[in-house]
Amino acid sequence: MTEDLFSRAVDGDHALTPLADRMRPSSLDQFEGQEHILGKGRFLERAIRADRVPSLILWGPPGTGKTTLARVLANHTGALFVALSAVGGTVKEVRALIKDAGEQRRAFRKRTILFIDEIHRFNKAQQDALLPSVEKGVVTLVGATTENPSFSVISALLSRCKVLTLEPLDTETLKKILKRALGDSDRGLALTNVEVANDALDFMAAGARGDARHALSTLDLSVRHAMDGEKPFVVDLACAQEAAQSKALLYDKAGEEHYNVISAFIKSLRGSDPDAAIYWMFRMIDAGEDPLFVLRRMIIFASEDIGNADPHALQVIMAADAAYQRVGMPEGAYPLAQACTYLACAAKSNAQVNAISGPRSDIREHGPLRVPLKLRNAPTSHMKDWGYGREYRYPHDEGGHAPGETYLPDELAGKRYYKPRDSGVETRIAARLRELRSDRENGDE
Repeated sequence: MTEDLFSRAVDGDHALTPLADRMRPSSLDQFEGQEHILGKGRFLERAIRADRVPSLILWGPPGTGKTTLARVLANHTGALFVALSAVGGTVKEVRALIKDAGEQRRAFRKRTILFIDEIHRFNKAQQDALLPSVEKGVVTLVGATTENPSFSVISALLSRCKVLTLEPLDTETLKKILKRALGDSDRGLALTNVEVANDALDFMAAGARGDARHALSTLDLSVRHAMDGEKPFVVDLACAQEAAQSKALLYDKAGEEHYNVISAFIKSLRGSDPDAAIYWMFRMIDAGEDPLFVLRRMIIFASEDIGNADPHALQVIMAADAAYQRVGMPEGAYPLAQACTYLACAAKSNAQVNAISGPRSDIREHGPLRVPLKLRNAPTSHMKDWGYGREYRYPHDEGGHAPGETYLPDELAGKRYYKPRDSGVETRIAARLRELRSDRENGDE
């Protein structure tokens, strides 16, 4: 009982409750943004109005309204709302909550919305424990996640839920949320009598990068900062900038966004767009990615996507790798940028990819074919008697190559694995290779 009374006292004290929590919408009409799912006639809006809300996975970045939306659903449907954080939740707790939900359903015909924040942190056993109750409708599951649910939620549970993607809030929506907080005398900041300049509001909304919680936190800090000064209390742009806290870029090194950004980086390099490539590269680095990871990706790219079209590309990136490891950051940004822009502008060829896949395919199909006798090493007289090395033609004795000579196993004679592209240096290589292959096929003719 003491804990309950204490909790209520804290909940009622604005000084102890963050502004973002105080301003959390309680009804659909107060909810801002996410029109693609909550707009008139959209899926979730119709489901709420009809009181037929299915189990949901709400996927989106922080501050886009996942928790708020779950509470709004409970309020509109008259269901009990039970919240559980996946960080500390156990299988035992999950089963206890489901048991309570079943009793509420049988005794009072009351539905329960089980909200699980950060559901991606639930392990397989914990997620498995949810399956029967979700399937039978004992609970309506609403899971919130910042991770791609295809990777983090088991397929059996995912198939029983509707996945809804929440988008970062646009600047205008965030400004509406900030203005509502400033005008609310009950939960908001109206009674502080602090005036907030329009350019300060613009700064807060833009700096939040789609995160309502971050925008409201910045507003709260700005107002408190202004109230530490003399009247009249005013939050100008300088005040807002001083109060603003740096927000980490959306880039989870263990999650989907990591793969999205590195994919955009590699595709920009491959598409020969140095502007996009250097943007995505510094998106990763400024968000905390290890530059050595980026350098490794560029080393691979120099051979996989450039190869002999520009043999210098590999030298440039290897030099950049050595330079970075010598000087570190921040100066290491220069060799990183040099390598990035060089690779993006270099001639491209993926001939190495085919040169690798072709022989490996034949090795799998034909197994370890015997080395032709003429190509075998003959360090002993017995081996020479057995024919090892016999009839081998030494290319340097014949002008640099031996016309008509073959080097593949007989079963693979005539195979062409390396096919240079008409790009950069490979144009010259292709011409030279056509001459060599022609001599090899036509012999001394």
